[in-house]
Amino acid sequence: MIKKLLIGSAMTAMTFAATAHNHASTDNAFNPDTQRIKSHLFFLADDLLEGRDTGSRGHEIAALYIATEFAKYGLKPAGTDGYMQSVSFRKANLVQESSKFTFTQNGETVDFDYPKEYLASPSLLSTEANVKGEMVFVGYGIVADELSHNDYKDLDVKGKVVVALAGKPSDFPSEEGAHFASGYQKQKYAVDNGAIGMITITTPKNEKVRPYQSRLNYIHTPRMAWLDDNGQPANSFSQLKGSAYMSEGAARKLFEGAEKSLDDVYAQLEADKVPQGFALNGEVDISKTSVHDTITSPNVVGILEGSDPELKNEYVVFSAHSDHIGFAKTVKKDNINNGAMDNASGTSVMLETARLFSEMKEKPKRSILFVSVTGEEKGLLGADYFARNPTVPVTSMVANVNLDMPILTYEFADVIAFGANHSDLQESVEKAAANADIELSPDPWPEQALFTRSDHYAFVKQGVPSVFMVPGLKSKDPNVDGSKVFGQFLSTHYHKPSDDINQPFNWNAAETFTKVNAQIGWTLANQKDKPKWNDGDFFGNTFSK
Repeated sequence: MIKKLLIGSAMTAMTFAATAHNHASTDNAFNPDTQRIKSHLFFLADDLLEGRDTGSRGHEIAALYIATEFAKYGLKPAGTDGYMQSVSFRKANLVQESSKFTFTQNGETVDFDYPKEYLASPSLLSTEANVKGEMVFVGYGIVADELSHNDYKDLDVKGKVVVALAGKPSDFPSEEGAHFASGYQKQKYAVDNGAIGMITITTPKNEKVRPYQSRLNYIHTPRMAWLDDNGQPANSFSQLKGSAYMSEGAARKLFEGAEKSLDDVYAQLEADKVPQGFALNGEVDISKTSVHDTITSPNVVGILEGSDPELKNEYVVFSAHSDHIGFAKTVKKDNINNGAMDNASGTSVMLETARLFSEMKEKPKRSILFVSVTGEEKGLLGADYFARNPTVPVTSMVANVNLDMPILTYEFADVIAFGANHSDLQESVEKAAANADIELSPDPWPEQALFTRSDHYAFVKQGVPSVFMVPGLKSKDPNVDGSKVFGQFLSTHYHKPSDDINQPFNWNAAETFTKVNAQIGWTLANQKDKPKWNDGDFFGNTFSK
C-alpha cells in the first residue's frame, strides 16, 4: 500500500494543475477528506521511515513525500532548492569517560564523580573543552530589567565561573519567566557580564519536577545546532569554555566556607525569597572531549499565492515539524519511535489544509506559506533556522499558526491556541473557530509556558504574532474526559514506540481540526489589517522592534 501511495503521489505531482477540484469555495465550506489525512499519517508514521530522526534517511523520505504533496497541490516552491531548504547541523557527542571536574579549596582537591554527582553535555564549539577559574554564586543568573530583577548587580564575574540555580523566581510570570530562565538567555547574561564558564545547580523545586536521577537517562543524547554561513554553530557562546549541571549533594561542597551554605540558599527559596549572589571559595577545573559530525536535513516550503495584488506579498505561515526521535534504546522488539501523534498528525493536517486552499475557486487575498520544519525534537532548530533565514522577507510574515502533536482520539468541542492572548490573533482565531462550530478555550496549563515550547516560538522571536494550535479538552462525548485522554497519552505514548498507528484515532476529530485550521488561515489571509501584538505585550515589545 505504501509503495502504491508514494508512486501515486509522484505521478500526480506531474499533473496537479489538471486534477484540482473545487471542493472548497469562498463561502468557507471547507470539506476535509479524512481518507487523505489518514493516508498521510499512516505513511509518515510507518516503520519504513524509522522514526524520522533529524538527518536520517527516514526523515529524508518524509521530506520528499511532503514536497511531492506540495507539488501535487500546485504550491509554488519556496525553498532554496525547489521545495527544499537544506539545513546543515553540527552534531556533538560527549566522550563519556573524558569528563573531569575538580574542586580545589585550601590546597585540597575533590574529584566529582560523573555522572553520579554532575552532568556534562557535549560541546558544540570545541572537541576539547576546558575551563578553570574562581567561582561566583549568581542566584538564578537572570537579568530581567522589565521585572526589576538583576542577579548580577554588584557582582564581579569577569573571567570567572558563575554558579546559578536552575529555574526562576517563583513570582515571575510563567511565559515571560520561561524566556528569562531559558538556557540560552542565562548563558547570554553570563557572557554579557564577562563569565568564562557556568555551573547550574538543581533546587528542591526542580527535583520535584525533574529529578536529577531522571536526567541520567539522557547522558548519551547528542547536542545539535544549525551552522551559519561561517560554519559556526548558532546560539552558542565561545566565551563560555565549560559547563556542568550538579546534584544537590555535590553542589553543597562548592559553598563550603562561603558566607552562606547551599542549605541557607535553599531555605531562602522555601521562603519565596530570591537569594543574592556572593563569591565562593576555591577554584574549579572542568574538562571534556566531544566528537563532532556534520549532518544535513531539510525544511520543506511551499507557497499558495494570494489573489490580492498587494496583500499577496504578505504571508500567513502554517508550520508543523516532520521529524521525530528515531530509534528507542530498548531491548524490546518494537524500538521505532514512529511519532504518529508527534507529529505525523500535525503534518497530515497541514497537508490537507494546503490541499483545501489549493482547490478553492477564489484564492485568499494574502499568500499562505506552508513550512514543514526539521529538528524540532533537537531544540526547535529547523524552525529557528527558517525564521532567521526565511525564503520570503521576515517582515512579510504576518502570522504563524503552528500544528504540533494534536491528540486526535476523541471528538473535541473546543480548541486551544497557546499564545493567542498576546496579540489580536485571539479575536481572529475565535472567529474562525466559531465558523467551524468550535469554541476557543484559554490555556489550561499557563504554568507550563507552552507558548515558548514549540516551533512557533522561533517566529515569535522574529516579531511574528503566533499561535500554537491543539484540540481542546472539552469533549462532545460526555463520557470522555479530554484532560484525562491527554494525560494518558503523555504518560503512555509520548516519545515512546507506542506512539504509532495502532492508537484509537478518531477521524472525525482529524476532520474537525483540519476545518478549524483552514478557517483560521482563511480569516487571517482575508482580514483587512494584519495581526498585531497587544499594546505593552512583553513578547511584542521584546521581539518586534
